[in-house]
Amino acid sequence: MLYQPTIDKLRALKLNSMANALAQQIKTPLPDLDFESRLAILVEQEWLDRENRKLKRRLTQAKLQQHACIEDINYDGHRGIVKAKMLELSRNQWLHNKLNLLITGSTGCGKTYIACALAHRACLDGYTSRYFRLPRLWEELKVAKANGTYSQWLAQIAKLDLLILDDWGLVAPDAERRQDLLEILDDRYQKRSTIVTSQLPVAHWHEHLHDTTFADAILDRLVHNSIRIELTGETMRKNQNALQTEKAEQ
Repeated sequence: MLYQPTIDKLRALKLNSMANALAQQIKTPLPDLDFESRLAILVEQEWLDRENRKLKRRLTQAKLQQHACIEDINYDGHRGIVKAKMLELSRNQWLHNKLNLLITGSTGCGKTYIACALAHRACLDGYTSRYFRLPRLWEELKVAKANGTYSQWLAQIAKLDLLILDDWGLVAPDAERRQDLLEILDDRYQKRSTIVTSQLPVAHWHEHLHDTTFADAILDRLVHNSIRIELTGETMRKNQNALQTEKAEQ
């Protein structure tokens, strides 16, 4: 076949989508299009495929705890969520400005969902992210210290455009964990963004850290350049369980 050497060379150059698109054009000619238009189709196919693969890698890396998106956020009731504010956050200007986001509220009110929805939107727009529940973060740090990869681990976290720390405040950190938090947040201060979710109001975080010096340093890097969302209302899990029970009885 006349075109086969060209297709083989495209594959050798790892332009597989472009090669597939060329093969399709050969199979189904586009006589109404000039050369530039047909070439543009090949390039567009390769570009779209690469962008989709990069997006898949970003979402895999993020390890988001929930499959969440901005469009599915529940604004019903008195939850303290302003739709206009969420839409503004979804434009990611706060990420561009290297701001942090602090989401507080009682258990089950949707803090994690909002954090994951914003991280999902960030991934769609080309930002890297990673989700951690703090107890899991401590475990990963423990392993990294044991196998000698602690500095490498910190460097990887520092490069993330968005870091999510979920369930802040469930257990008071000891001295070692306070030091770890300071290392993580210091690397990211005014360089990257961090989302923190917590049942504790921000006003109680200083006391929760149990060490005035470390608390001042940690909160200075986390709170003073932040946007805050304070959620209210009943647990969403209770409402979901009631809805499922109602459907089952119908």
